Amino acid sequence: MSKQLVLMDQDGGVDDYLATVLLMTMEHIQPLGIVVTPADCYIQPAVSATRKILDLMGRWDIPVAESTVRGINPFPSLYRRDSFIVDHLPILNERDEIQTPLAQETGQEFMVRSLLGADRPVTLMVTGPLTTVAAALDLAPQIERKIEKIVWMGGALNVPGNVEQSLEPAQDGSAEWNVYWDPLAAHRVWQTQIPLIMCPLDLTNNVPVTSEFVRQLTKQRQYPISDLAGQCYALVVTQVYYFWDVLATTYLAHPEFYELQEWETVILTSGESQGRTKVERGGRKIQAMNKVDKEKYYAYLLHQWAR
Repeated sequence: MSKQLVLMDQDGGVDDYLATVLLMTMEHIQPLGIVVTPADCYIQPAVSATRKILDLMGRWDIPVAESTVRGINPFPSLYRRDSFIVDHLPILNERDEIQTPLAQETGQEFMVRSLLGADRPVTLMVTGPLTTVAAALDLAPQIERKIEKIVWMGGALNVPGNVEQSLEPAQDGSAEWNVYWDPLAAHRVWQTQIPLIMCPLDLTNNVPVTSEFVRQLTKQRQYPISDLAGQCYALVVTQVYYFWDVLATTYLAHPEFYELQEWETVILTSGESQGRTKVERGGRKIQAMNKVDKEKYYAYLLHQWAR
């Protein structure tokens, strides 16, 4: 049985790195590469950290590409600085040189080339904004037929967003950050026929990174990627932190852990609700992860990272 082809597009947050780690442990997946979108990060340390993570896992066959897109509403610098911290973790800096290759073209060009060169449809695993995907579609509209589906961590359907008005006074609090960074790009993807499976805040709000889970990771820190995951979560333990990208990525391995629900939706691109993923009759049909078996989910992560 041939492996599922997956191209990952992440944006350099702590959970993006750990979603990347998780993807590399999936035996039935053939990753085509990792694109880093400069959203929840500073791009140079984010690309560097991603390549070092692949080095740690011995995945020098997976190229990393740097997207050059820009969003409309930048992430706060307080969020983005974690990319510098992860890039400096001792566990990622034991070697003098990075072996994982850096693509010589932009991330959006790399996405186009990877999709057009694939011998069968590809799943896009997107854990940041959809801007690089939209840019790739604009470069080569024919790639739409090469995309089997997009699994995306993004949006808030029937719960408030996570764009705080204290940081973004012009927003009414209804938007999720991966949409808000570039609502026009999300709207562009919404105009396609590509099947969309969302992991929205409606689900992630119920799946926190708990102190108990981090303690369980600590008990298996003899395994390098458990040690890395524990160090990464230690950076954010003082925050209210959820499984966003890791939860979305787990769907690739175990869709049976999840319950999906279909919604008709639109992306609002202007006004005080800019970036809202609004449920609206007659809108674009998407599938959203509605529930997850948390016990199986937590156990799966611990199992995959014990290596």
